[in-house]
Amino acid sequence: FPFLVHIFIVVCSLSVTAMPIQAVIAREILDSRGNPTVEVDVTTELGRFRAAVPSGASTGIYEALELRDGDKQRYLGKGVLKAVNNVNTIIGPALVGKDPALQTEIDNLMVQQLDATQNEWGWCKQKLGANAILAVSLAVARAGAAQKGVPLYQHISDLAGFPGDKPFILPVPAFNVINGGTHAGNKLAMQEFMILPVGASSFREAMQIGCEVYHTLKKVINEKYGLDATNVGDEGGFAPNIQDNREGLRLVLEAINKSGHGDKVKIGMDVAASEFYKDAKYDLNFKQEGNDGSQQLTGVQLGDLYKEFIQEFPIVSIEDPFEQDDWEHYGQFTAAVGQQIQVVGDDLLVTNPKRVEKAINQQSCNALLLKVNQIGSVTESIQACQMSQQAGWGVMVSHRSGETEDNFIADLVVGLRTGEIKTGAPCRSERLSKYNQLMRIEEELGSRAQYAGLTFRRPLA
Repeated sequence: FPFLVHIFIVVCSLSVTAMPIQAVIAREILDSRGNPTVEVDVTTELGRFRAAVPSGASTGIYEALELRDGDKQRYLGKGVLKAVNNVNTIIGPALVGKDPALQTEIDNLMVQQLDATQNEWGWCKQKLGANAILAVSLAVARAGAAQKGVPLYQHISDLAGFPGDKPFILPVPAFNVINGGTHAGNKLAMQEFMILPVGASSFREAMQIGCEVYHTLKKVINEKYGLDATNVGDEGGFAPNIQDNREGLRLVLEAINKSGHGDKVKIGMDVAASEFYKDAKYDLNFKQEGNDGSQQLTGVQLGDLYKEFIQEFPIVSIEDPFEQDDWEHYGQFTAAVGQQIQVVGDDLLVTNPKRVEKAINQQSCNALLLKVNQIGSVTESIQACQMSQQAGWGVMVSHRSGETEDNFIADLVVGLRTGEIKTGAPCRSERLSKYNQLMRIEEELGSRAQYAGLTFRRPLA
C-alpha cells in the first residue's frame, strides 16, 4: 500500500509539472523611441507568456548582434522582420515539446546549436540575432516560473543556485535625472547623472525620495534656464542645454539638498566615454562639429577630472569612464579610486563572461553593468553576474535607452540579489513599469526581503 501511494504521488507530480512548450510566436512591436523590436509569446498549457527586448543607443562594439533588416524603405532600415522570422521558422519549431523550466538547456540549444556563431569573445548570435534569441529566452523564463508555480524572481533565484532560505534583496534605484551624451539633444558630453537613495529604509521610500529630488530638480532647472530646459531625454531625465559636466553635478546636488534628503542620497554617473573618444583623445565638446579641440583630454587628464568630481561631490559610482578598449586607463583609475567608489564596466564588459573574466584578471574595474540584451540570453547573463559577484564586484542591473513596458529586469535584480538597478528617471511609463514591479515585489516578500541601502555594492558580503 505505501508503494502504491508513492507511485500515485509521483504520477500526480508528473502530471502537474509536465507542461511542455506548445508554440513560440514572434512579432515586431515598437520600443520607447518608436523603433521596431522583437516580442515573443511562448504558449504552454498554463497560458501565454510574453517578453519583449530593449535596444540601446550608445552600444558597445562587443555586444552580441542585434539583427536589423537594413531595408531603408521601411523604418529607416531598423525593422526586425528577419529576427521575427528566425523565431517563427527556426527557434520556435525547435522548442515545441521542450520543458520551459529547463532554461539552461533551452538557451544552450538556441545559442550553441541553432545559431552556433562565435568570435573571439564567445557566442555572438550573428545568424539568428541576439534580439531573437533573448526574446524567446525571457519568455521561456516566465513560462518556467509559471510551471513551477513560483514568482519569476524566485525562478531566477533557483536558476542562479541560491539556497531556498536565502533572503531576497531589494535594489537601490539609480535614477537618471539629467541626460546628456547620445541620449539628449543638449551639449553635455557625459551621458547620465544619477541619484541613488542609499539612505532609504525600503525600496518604496527610495522611490519617494527619488521622485521628490526629481521634482525639486525640475524647479531648480526651470528657475535657472527656463521651462524649455525641463524637456526630458530618452530615459526621462531632464536635458538642460548646458555643456559643463560639473554644472550638471551642481544642479543634481542642489536638488538633493533642497529636497531635504541630503543625508540619504548619493550621486552616480554614466559617462559613456566611448561615444566621445577619437584619435586617442576624449573630446568633451564632441557634439560641436569642427570644434577647436580645446576640450580634448588624454586618458590621464580625464581620470584626473573624475578625481576632482569625487572630491567635490558625493559620488559613489562612475560607469564607462573610458573607451571600451582603454584597458590601461580603466586599470589605473580603478587602482586609484576603487576603494572609494564603484567603477562600472558597461561597454567594456557588455555582459560577456569572457570580457568579465579578462577584467577580473586585470583588475580593470570593480562592477558589472548587467544588460541582458548585450549578451542575448538569460543563462549567459546569470553566468556573467555570478562571476562578478564571486570576484567581490558590484552588479548593477540595467535597462536600455530604447525600452518597452516589459518589466523582466525587476524580477531579475531581485532574484540575483545584485542590490542595485538603473532603469531611468521616475518618469515615462516604460521606466516606471520596472520600478512599480519592484514595489509590488517588495510588498509580496515582506520580511523575506531587505533593502540593499548602504551595502548596495556588495549586498551578499
